[in-house]
Amino acid sequence: MNAPVKQHLIDPEICIRCYTCEMSCPIEAITHDDNNVVVNADICNFCMDCIPVCPTGSIDEWRVVNTPYTLDQQFEFEELPDQEDIEAAPVGEQATDADPIAELLAEAHKGAGGKSKAPASATKPTINMYTLGKPARMNVQGNYRLTDDPEHDVRHIILDPGALPFPVLEGQSVGIIPPGLTEEGKAHLPRLYSVSSPRDGERPGFHNISLTVKRDKGGLASNYLCDLEKGAEVEVTGPFGATFLLPSQPDAHLLLICTGTGSAPMRAFTMQRQRTNATGGMTMFFGARSPESLPYFGPLKKVPQSLLKQHLVFSRLPGQHKEYVQDRMMAEQSALAGLLASDTTYIYICGLKGMEEGVENALTTIASSIGHSWPSLRDHLREAGRYHVETY
Repeated sequence: MNAPVKQHLIDPEICIRCYTCEMSCPIEAITHDDNNVVVNADICNFCMDCIPVCPTGSIDEWRVVNTPYTLDQQFEFEELPDQEDIEAAPVGEQATDADPIAELLAEAHKGAGGKSKAPASATKPTINMYTLGKPARMNVQGNYRLTDDPEHDVRHIILDPGALPFPVLEGQSVGIIPPGLTEEGKAHLPRLYSVSSPRDGERPGFHNISLTVKRDKGGLASNYLCDLEKGAEVEVTGPFGATFLLPSQPDAHLLLICTGTGSAPMRAFTMQRQRTNATGGMTMFFGARSPESLPYFGPLKKVPQSLLKQHLVFSRLPGQHKEYVQDRMMAEQSALAGLLASDTTYIYICGLKGMEEGVENALTTIASSIGHSWPSLRDHLREAGRYHVETY
């Protein structure tokens, strides 16, 4: 009988196929096929380098098994298998309380907000419908510049799947496959973008999708997308993501914290709630360098404050001190304390990874002001499907 072993797995339902873990693994233990990203049990040494870089927490999955799942088995997973019943190992081969892997697991939820759960009332998403081997082909319906800052070219790109079914929910992502080959002669991996349109399309019933893309100097996919002309064909994978989703309950209050193109899912949330006449309201903290570099600045100003209370925060205004989202959050401490204390508040954080620390510090202080430990409250919210982080 084999002694039980701990195996590192990736949740295929939550994974958004950004391949960050694969690129970060120092020993090349993580690989992929057209369907799934998986961990090779013969190579993985539990170094945990992949854990903090995962934006969804899908990488933080483990099973104790008598025989590890093979790569071929993992490639076929549509969902993770349940923990199997493990027979006792021969005397002397049992795992001990001093198992160093168990100690490493205690650190597993650091970074990326840890593993999140979808809101209990969220619509069940479709995932991985179109893959690397069989992508959806969509046509560009529009490509519009959103910013006036020459150093921040951000585009709103609308893609039409035509007759192809492409069910997507607010908060999900899609992969864009850049054309051409790598230096090794391989096809490029998809680059991931959050969908910025609601589930039934830019206009109700049109079922097209939009992306919010910032041109990155030297960026392969961003330059490709930002230069697309109307009518061009694009290869798309996905949709991906099963947790960063919108609750269906109308009285839910959404606390949205974002920077830059992290506004994409927030736009989708806002538009969907406008269409469904939700009553719970939303509060947004949106950071950028200036109004000229803030995507959707004009349209945001037209959204009623009764629906979306906006805090547009700028760090590079001439003659003014730099202000970041965490600074405004502290200035609004009383209002946010009330939201943290409410059992109908759902928190969504999206944007550059550098924003996490400041936001965490602000939430720690605000939670303390109402007698809560933020780590404990955060874990409670996450377990209830009310705390979501996707940073990159």
